[in-house]
Amino acid sequence: MKNLDWTKKEFEAYVLLYAAHCNFFESEEEEKYILSRVDKTTYHKIHTEVVVDSDEHNLNKIQQYLSENKFTQNEKDDLIRDIKNVFFADGSVDVIEKKVFNILKKIID
Repeated sequence: MKNLDWTKKEFEAYVLLYAAHCNFFESEEEEKYILSRVDKTTYHKIHTEVVVDSDEHNLNKIQQYLSENKFTQNEKDDLIRDIKNVFFADGSVDVIEKKVFNILKKIID
């Protein structure tokens, strides 16, 4: 896989948008939360990439970026908290979201 030349904000947008899109439905609340974390330009730039990539490709990109870039434990903890906030943004967490959260938590930790 080619190098990912994302900024950390673009990576954050990718992970959060992947989390929001994992059940093929992004709620308005999830979108609002993500936009509170990243700017609109980054959101729209990354959104298309997340939707076009396959599930496997999404996870591979996340794993690759994490292995190529240094993250402090605090940054990892913040990212996991933000993922959790995306899932809870619409007031409920479905089975797919729970599964994806556990996968992302393993990859990030």
